Amino acid sequence: MPKARFVSADGKTSEVDLAPEVFDIQVNVPVLHEVIRGQLAAARSGTHSTKTRAEVRGGGRKPWRQKGTGRARHGSTREPSWVGGGVAHGPKPRDYSMRINRKAKSLALRSALTDRAREGKLIVVDIPEFAQPETKKAVELLANWGAADGKTLVVVSAGQETEQLNAWKSFRNIPSALMVTYPTAYTVLAADTVVLTKTALDELTKPAPSSKRSAEPKRSAEPKRSAEPKRSAEPKRSAGSTRSASNLTGQAASEPSKGTSLPPESAEAPTTAEAPDQPAGSTRSASNLTGQAASEPSKGTSLPPESAEAPATAEAPATADTPATEEQS
Repeated sequence: MPKARFVSADGKTSEVDLAPEVFDIQVNVPVLHEVIRGQLAAARSGTHSTKTRAEVRGGGRKPWRQKGTGRARHGSTREPSWVGGGVAHGPKPRDYSMRINRKAKSLALRSALTDRAREGKLIVVDIPEFAQPETKKAVELLANWGAADGKTLVVVSAGQETEQLNAWKSFRNIPSALMVTYPTAYTVLAADTVVLTKTALDELTKPAPSSKRSAEPKRSAEPKRSAEPKRSAEPKRSAGSTRSASNLTGQAASEPSKGTSLPPESAEAPTTAEAPDQPAGSTRSASNLTGQAASEPSKGTSLPPESAEAPATAEAPATADTPATEEQS
């Protein structure tokens, strides 16, 4: 487990253990380069601007005629090749910030802290109380901590910025010292010595809070409702097709006509109508006549309800093959 030197407020020195997951990892140089490059790019203001030949005042008149002078042809005195002309392909205001992933920033910071801890340039301290802003006392503290040479990064917790305001103002006056509430990969590598307070060390080593998405349990997917079975499409009836009497009975019961009196449910089905006398040249049978009469009821005819049984088919006329029992009857 890595260790660092600890200096208390009264000047006593000891050692403190460092979390290996923060101060003892494999340094990732490509990620460090990417993150530091993004941080330096984000620090640029990007307010630079130049004028093109269209933005420079003047130059609307052609300086001399196109031919006959022996000079080079020109159309404006504000061309980029002229003194006082516009700038070709000059810089314009732009945003230099780059998108860096959150995990990459965390990995770069831990890599930078690991590098400083392995070099012995990481110190944990307790800052004493300052009665008033005093730069001389702050310089003496840096010398006692062993951080007087080179650039020093002093990291305090967010609450100490207001609690120890006098100490903050004292270290702020030192040109070689930088006091921050949260370090970055660039500030850690830019400093020769990194000084952490006890509370700042605890904040760096505590686990990051889990996001809301990962904290909330995933809802179980609701089962999909089974689709209702589709009703079978009724077959299309041809123009010459005849509907049976049972279909007509059900249709008439479900859609009764206005003013039509319906018999009670207990009424029995009507008996089949007898076939009328056929003329000599007629070839239609009694069963065909019965079906036609059932499919084309006359207006005002009362139809039986749905519970009524379908009418029995009419008997065919007697033929030569009729049994003897029918002849006797």
